[in-house]
Amino acid sequence: MTLAFALSPFHLLVFLVIVLLLFGNRLPETMRSLGKSVTEFKKGVKEGQEDEEPKRVEHD
Repeated sequence: MTLAFALSPFHLLVFLVIVLLLFGNRLPETMRSLGKSVTEFKKGVKEGQEDEEPKRVEHD
C-alpha cells in the first residue's frame, strides 16, 4: 500500500491545518516574495523575447 492511498482527505486537511498553524505567520511574506519572483521572471522572459526578434532592415 502506497502513501497516497493511505492518506484520506481528512488526513490531508489536518496536515494542512497543522502546517498553517506552524508557518502561518511567515506565509504572507513568502507569498509576496513568490509573487515578486514570478513578476521578475515574466519580465525577463519578455525582455529575452524582444532581444531575439530580428530587426527589420529596409533595402533600397
